[in-house]
Formats: sequence, structure tokens, C-alpha cells
Amino acid sequence: MSTILFDRVIFGPVHSRRLGLSLGVNLLPTDNKLCNFDCIYCECGWGKHGFKPRFNTREEVRTLLRAKLREMAAAGTPPDVITFAGNGEPTMHPQFEEIISDTIAVRDELCPSAKVSVLSNATMIGRDNVRRALLKVDNNILKLDSALDETVRLIDQPRGRAGVAETVRLMKLFGGRLIVQTMFLRGMYDGRRVDNTTEAEVSTWLELIREVAPQQVMIYTIDRETPAHGLEKIPLGELMRIGARVEALGIPCSVSGATDHPSTPDSKPNPEE
Repeated sequence: MSTILFDRVIFGPVHSRRLGLSLGVNLLPTDNKLCNFDCIYCECGWGKHGFKPRFNTREEVRTLLRAKLREMAAAGTPPDVITFAGNGEPTMHPQFEEIISDTIAVRDELCPSAKVSVLSNATMIGRDNVRRALLKVDNNILKLDSALDETVRLIDQPRGRAGVAETVRLMKLFGGRLIVQTMFLRGMYDGRRVDNTTEAEVSTWLELIREVAPQQVMIYTIDRETPAHGLEKIPLGELMRIGARVEALGIPCSVSGATDHPSTPDSKPNPEE
């Protein structure tokens, strides 16, 4: 199976490993990935350079979302969750806060039982308007793939300069109102060994999880084909042992292993990721 792009603004619904029946929202281009990470495991493939960034308009998102939710409500199959993911990082949209407000209003009108989730790589949470928007949603899901800058640079390939310490500082501003999501994998990339499951990696990551004190942690592994070859899925039993260590901190942890049901908008943490 090859990497994919979501070719619609509103996509699905699909069955998410972690969120249930999920209706996806893509704020990014439908023909290109737009992200300030270029994760080696991203199901959307490698990012392209040299094209002018384009975002789906606030009006288009609101109109298409309203139409789809009305259709699903009429059919008696409302989504469990409306998930912002798609072809990159959703919080890069210049009207992200306004779109979140629109989405909540439409959700409340047509499918009040649905949750609103955002899958984000946490690169934009230094902006007040992004934090305000994320505090409005039901599931504010932020990526933290390693506690070590070198590993983050290898796995996530961020384009900005902010390191893990700054990301953690900003995560703490949410006062626990966030979910931390981590992709565990190992293998070879660009002639280097990549493995965020070693004891040194996991114990350091756990310390940051304790410090951030999120309401929940989600850990998972590769489910779709990745743009980088030579990467390995982590066995479910190994992920369960890591999850048990999270729960020993008093923090709930959901685990999605390689043998779980095929994934959906949240299979990349965007957006994911």
C-alpha cells in the first residue's frame, strides 16, 4: 500500500483506532502535504517544496461540514468525533481558531454528541490563538515522539528550531487539558539506526509525560506504508508494557498495536501527522 493524500476537505467517516467513528476535516491542500514536520512515518508521504501554501477557506469548511453532518444526522449515523487531521498540520491555518469556533457551533446544532478532536504536532502552540482554539475542543491531541532533540530531528524532521524543552514548556500551559500522542518505531533511516523504544528513550520520555501531566496518553505504532523504508512496527506486547509504565504515573494510556483494526484520520498524528 502506498502513502496517501486526502483528496477532500471533509473525508470519511472512517473507523479510528483511538477515536471511534471519525469524520475527518482537512484544512490543507488536497493535492499536496503542507506541514512543518516531515515525519519519516507520515502516511501522506514526503513534503514537497517550492509550492505556494494554500489552505481551504473557512467558508468552504463550514459549508461542507454542515452538509455532511446534516446528511449523517438524517441517516441516524452521527459521527463519534470530528477530527482535524488531513494532509499536514491543521493549526498552521491562519483562521484555525475561527474554524474551530464554527465547527463547535455546527456540531452543537446538528450532532451534539460528537466530540471535536485535533491531531497536531504541537509546533504552533506558542501562538495564543492556537492555544485558545485547542482549549475549546474535546480532544486536544499533541505529538511528542521523543524526549530527545536528536531523536525528534531524526523521526519528525522539524523545519523549525524549537526543541523538546520548549515544546514541553508550552504543553504545560494547557494545565493538563491535552492528550499526548507518541509513535513508537525502530529501524534504519538515512544510514542511521532509529529507535525510540530503548530504555534510555522510554525512561526519559516518561519523565516528560510526568512533568506535562496530560489527561491521557495515546501510544501507537506504524499501521500504513511509510515514506522511509526500513522502519519496523513495534509488537503490541511491547507497547502494552510501555503503556503500563504510563499508567503507573496515574495517567490513562490507550495502546494501538500493529495487530489492531486498520487505521483512519488519526493513523498519522498529522495532521497524526
